[in-house]
Order: sequence, then C-alpha cells, then structure tokens
Amino acid sequence: MRFFYPYFLLLIPILLGGLYYKKKKKFDGSSGIIYSCINIFSNPKFPYGKKITDGLKVAAVILTIIALARPQGGEESSDFTKKGIDIILCIDTSTSMRAEDFKPQNRLSAAKEVVKKFIKARLDDRIGVVVFSAVAFTQCPLTTDYGSLLDFIDKIEIGMTQTDGTAIGTAIITSVNRLKDSTGKSKIIILLTDGRNNMGDVDPVTASKAASAFGIKIYTVGAAGIGASPYPVDDPIFGKRYVWMKEDLDEPTLLQIAKETDGLYFRAKSKDALEEIYKKINEMEKTEYKTEEYADFNELYFWFLIPAVLLLIVSLFLRNFVFRTVP
Repeated sequence: MRFFYPYFLLLIPILLGGLYYKKKKKFDGSSGIIYSCINIFSNPKFPYGKKITDGLKVAAVILTIIALARPQGGEESSDFTKKGIDIILCIDTSTSMRAEDFKPQNRLSAAKEVVKKFIKARLDDRIGVVVFSAVAFTQCPLTTDYGSLLDFIDKIEIGMTQTDGTAIGTAIITSVNRLKDSTGKSKIIILLTDGRNNMGDVDPVTASKAASAFGIKIYTVGAAGIGASPYPVDDPIFGKRYVWMKEDLDEPTLLQIAKETDGLYFRAKSKDALEEIYKKINEMEKTEYKTEEYADFNELYFWFLIPAVLLLIVSLFLRNFVFRTVP
C-alpha cells in the first residue's frame, strides 16, 4: 500500500500532540471551578461514557486524515531490457612480455592485473580471452561467469602457446571468429601487445578489415616503455641478470588497425598509464539499460472514510442517547 498524498499523515501526530497538551493543561490544577462534590453531574451507570465518545471521535478524525492521504493498493513493477557488450581481451604472451619496464612487474603481470580490474568493473557483459604469440588460441570463450574468467586470467603465462613470436593478424582473426556470430549490442576487441607482427599468415590490417565487416571495433594498446627496457635472462653460470632489449613496438600498424574499425590506439608507457587506458575504454563502452515501469493501483480511501463516518455517527448517538450528561 502507498499514499498518494502522504503529507496529510503529518496531521495525525499534530492532532495527538494537541490532545495531549489539552489534557495536561486541564489537570495541572491551574484553572477550573472547584466543586465540593460532582456526583450530581456524573452518570453512575456509565462513568467512562465521555472518554468512550471522545475516543470514537478521535478515531474518526484519524481515519478521515488517512482517507485524505489517499491510500492506494496494488503493485509497481519494472522491466529491464539489458543489451550487453561482447568483449574479447586479446593478450600478447610472447617472451618480450618479460621485460620489466612496468616496475615492479613485467609487462604481462601488469597487464593481467589491469585486465582483472577491468573485468570487475563490467556488468552483464560477455567477456572472453584470446592469447597469442606465434600462434593464437582461445583461453576462455565469451562468458558472464566472471569468477571463472578471472581464474583463466591468472593462468596466462609467457610462452604458453609453445612457439615464440608475435602473430597479431592471427590473433585478430581468432578473436573475430569468437565474436562474428555473437548477439551483443556491440562487439569489441581489446588487443594488447608490445611488439610487431612477425609470424602468421594473416596481415594485421587485412584482419582488421575483416573485423570491421562484422561490425567489430578494435582498441589497440601498445604496452612498452620508451627506448630500451630491462629484460631478465637466466644465465647458467651467473644466475639471473638483465640485458637491455630495444623497443620494437609497431605503432603505425596498431594505429591503422584501430582506425579501420573505428576504434582507438593507446600507448602505455607504464603500469599506471595502462590502468588509465583500460579505465577510459571501460567508460567509453557502457552497457545500456532500458527501464519500463508499470503501475496498477486501486483507491482504498473508502475503507477508511466509511468507518470514520460510522464511528462519528456512533459517537453522536452514544453521547445524545446513552451517555447523556448535564450541560
């Protein structure tokens, strides 16, 4: 039940407060005429008659106030139409992702941490993962089970495809195959790499044109610092040591891939920059919700107004014919 004019209900505490104040003032002994005996004014058969009739009148007034507030019964419902986004997170796992220019982590560890935050910020979107180096495969198909998805992200490792290299074109085609038949409101690929296409039989720009034909947008992220980066090497004699690996990021190609699909290219030179990029993509690609509200209410005021009238009639009848008092 709801009240269409709920502010009328404020009259109830005002009424009760006024009655309490009046009663208190009446019995504080500060005014009134003192009689030696009031028995001649009382009705010995009904000593509480006036209290009963006054109580009925107060109840009638309260019910009338509730009726003025227009109580309504029924139900209110909403229908949500959710049109989610289908997203493939395409992540480079080539050995160059070991470079430690995203201190204190290497590139892949930083990317995994940022991607997990991105997943946790999404609602009702289907998200999948494709990993690649010289070859590409689906690590996790499109799913809304974010718990399982995060577990798959944790299991991503450098060299997990068994063959080193960077096949960006193959990675895009693998991602497109996962999205082309999906029914999402929109379809996007977020491609993260630190190198250039040097493996595979598919040119990255050609692959991006195929993505565009299926209405798939690609955001490309170049994850590499400026200039040479420290790269760990396990030396059998001296143990772990670092060598300097030159920058090999093919920004023009990544920019062209994004442009072909109406996407954007981002350059991440640090972990903080990488995190900001995924936040920006998250804000740009929002799931839309359409809400339709339905209301079906019936007026219930008469269930309070009719008893109020009856109580008032009963009060007048009792006062004038049963609990008669001396004026």
